[in-house]
Amino acid sequence: MNLIDKLLARMTLDEKLGQLNMATAGQAVTGPVRDDPATEAIRAGKVGALLNLWGREATARYQKIAVEETRLAIPLLFGADVLHGHRTTFPIPLAEAGLFDPQTWERTARAAAVEAAADGIALTFAPMLDIARDPRWGRIAEGPGEDPLVGALFAEAKVRGFQGGDLAAPTSIAATAKHFCAGGAAIAGLEYGAVDVSERTLREVYLPPFRAAVEAGCAAIMPAFNSVAGIPMTSNAPLLRDCLRRELGFDGMIVSDYDAIAELPIHGVAADLAEAAALALKAGVDMDMVSGVYHACLPEALARGLVGLDDIDAAVRRVLTLKRRLGLFDDPYRHVSASSQVARPEVARPAKELAADVARRAITLLTNRGVLPLAADLRRIAVIGPLADAPAEMLGPWSLAGEGSRCVTILQGLRAALPHCEITFAAGVSAKGHEEGEIAAASDLCAKAELVILCVGETADMSGEASSRAAPGLPGRQRALAEAVLGVGVPVVAVISSGRPLMIAWLAERAHALVATWFLGDAAGHAVADVLTGRFNPTGRLAVTWPREVGQIPIFHAARAAARPADPAEPFSSKYIDLPVEPLFSFGHGLSYARVTLRNLRAARNEFFRRDRIELKIDVVNQSTTATEETIFLFAHDLAASSARPLLELKSWAKVALAPREARTVALALPAESLCCLNENFKPVLEPGEFDIFVGLSADRKSLLTTRLRALAGPAPRDGDAAT
Repeated sequence: MNLIDKLLARMTLDEKLGQLNMATAGQAVTGPVRDDPATEAIRAGKVGALLNLWGREATARYQKIAVEETRLAIPLLFGADVLHGHRTTFPIPLAEAGLFDPQTWERTARAAAVEAAADGIALTFAPMLDIARDPRWGRIAEGPGEDPLVGALFAEAKVRGFQGGDLAAPTSIAATAKHFCAGGAAIAGLEYGAVDVSERTLREVYLPPFRAAVEAGCAAIMPAFNSVAGIPMTSNAPLLRDCLRRELGFDGMIVSDYDAIAELPIHGVAADLAEAAALALKAGVDMDMVSGVYHACLPEALARGLVGLDDIDAAVRRVLTLKRRLGLFDDPYRHVSASSQVARPEVARPAKELAADVARRAITLLTNRGVLPLAADLRRIAVIGPLADAPAEMLGPWSLAGEGSRCVTILQGLRAALPHCEITFAAGVSAKGHEEGEIAAASDLCAKAELVILCVGETADMSGEASSRAAPGLPGRQRALAEAVLGVGVPVVAVISSGRPLMIAWLAERAHALVATWFLGDAAGHAVADVLTGRFNPTGRLAVTWPREVGQIPIFHAARAAARPADPAEPFSSKYIDLPVEPLFSFGHGLSYARVTLRNLRAARNEFFRRDRIELKIDVVNQSTTATEETIFLFAHDLAASSARPLLELKSWAKVALAPREARTVALALPAESLCCLNENFKPVLEPGEFDIFVGLSADRKSLLTTRLRALAGPAPRDGDAAT
């Protein structure tokens, strides 16, 4: 009999339910405030995990109670949101996704895992994998953007980074892929709102990142707060039990979101908390985060026949299995003992260097009318705006262990980078308030400057959970400040800090340059200065389409064709009468200080079978004297399929470094399998027929090169016969 069987045989019902109970330690507030867990509850075996607690002394203190003062000595599981760094704060995930670099995505997760593990954390509630196409939804900041392929590769990289090669290793923590499923499709972008999507959309858009996470060995899954087609995800047996466990093969732990089980009666699917507990447990949710409903109400549910003891035992087994995989039974204190080989000072320097590198690479240059990089002979710059010297706002949402005092502000970064330049500063207005502020004084500073750097956008708490915005433009009086600055007549570089695309078409049209910095973390100021001065040539590309106005939402590159496509000359076509249908900036958009052109897209063969690996080539030319790195995107469109296919489906991308004036031929590999679509039974099939292949520097259709390929019917070729 193995360890887990022995424990199950000895455990009372109360102790079993204790293992399913995750309590909050109160160190960070990530939901409705609950009381700190009583040490007596841990001694009685009524708590199996704690969240929002980190630090060697704190975790060791609670662990000592669990393993030295309880009957069964089962160690606690410590969890926390390590979403974009732990002690060292990296750019928010939406910004990091714009690197289009899975290797870097993995490296930042690895660095965060090392720091978190050294603080006693064994489980992170990350990566967040909600595909999001509505920037009103605040949690768009936490995920990989709008595309399922990006989401899938992001999922794989983050799981590998957090968990490493061995989950029991001193520097590994268990990953929790969240929020399963389709949380990013909340109606009207309203947090916690209902979702109603077709099964095809669910399977083609929202499930792929979770499939990838499961295949990468993700240890845990968290269901979303929302309902899907009327069934709350916390009790959604068809998706949790049938799809996630049986179809995708996930055998790890499912942990509820904060208080979600207690909220099932609010959804209207449970008459009382005993029913809520039974619904969640029967659906496959193993651990109850914070609500305490499992421990308090499962005995009643058991007595009423709503659940069986075997359901409880199965959940307990999965919780204990995760603890065993993490090595907690072998070393309950994991990395927090005095003899631990992992110490924060040893990992701080490489993490900070990585954070600085990623911050530079995440910045996206949206427009540039010749003012960037900053001229070397500039001597007077006015830095204006409430986010120019706001260290805590640089962290962004979900930076629990991050410290704003460690962040370099944009003003500090510019002054360090330009010591011989006179840099004046005025906030002008607050980021949120509606008071007039000192707009006139800020304008006076601008009039005396050769160039203005306008730092506006959102505060950190305006993105993330419970931060939906019906009108995501510049909050407060920031537009009034910007209008005044633009009216001075001095060139203006607008630097936008935000966790989402903002509706600022007016600013994009009038500023001499527009830079999306997102929330960059600890190294924000130095990263912005490096890009503005040209010490670093910007490489960030948009992982999400940027709308002109709220009325275009949802807007994304993978839309299907309208019955009557937009045509300005045709009155009865799919268009707005008051706005262009095109976005302000397309998915993949991002400028650099170089001029790169693409030419001569071709395929080795224009016909293929399902097992083939298609190779396409394109000539890439750097026509400037500036070295650069470009991201080249490959999209596909099935011209005639059994179900209408998106006009552009991202299938691959390549990154290429180019020296000044360099010309290179870049090969793009396209597995024919990736051109499959889901049939009426939602099974992948490659339907014979023609495909248009598009290659370009973004999803802007006007700039894409194209070639046509044909999928052939018939048996797949033998090994060695595949097209190359």
